[in-house]
Amino acid sequence: MLLSLLMLWLLVVPGAWAAEGQGGALPYESWLGNLRNSVTGPVAFALSIIGIVIAGGVLIFGGDLNGFFRTMVFLVLVMALLVGAQNVMGTFFGRGAEIAQAATPQPAVAAGRALLQG
Repeated sequence: MLLSLLMLWLLVVPGAWAAEGQGGALPYESWLGNLRNSVTGPVAFALSIIGIVIAGGVLIFGGDLNGFFRTMVFLVLVMALLVGAQNVMGTFFGRGAEIAQAATPQPAVAAGRALLQG
């Protein structure tokens, strides 16, 4: 009996438990947003292309590189590829939800425009 009441109480939860709140501003949200904006713009994409070309050139024509410098070049190459790939994928598939604009105006909007025009 007690188990049945517990199960019923868990299944019939109040709506407030599932309500989505605004949430507080966490201390790391601002700099994460700034970082995201920094690595998704056209300047970051151009720098990633330049980084890929320079790192590839160093690896191809660099001759004998010591281990540390070679690791740094690979690190620059991987970071440039990640930033460039993110921008390319965002260009191909969009950057989030896109809401299509209605092809025909709604009747209320058309009536409001007619009243404004004269």
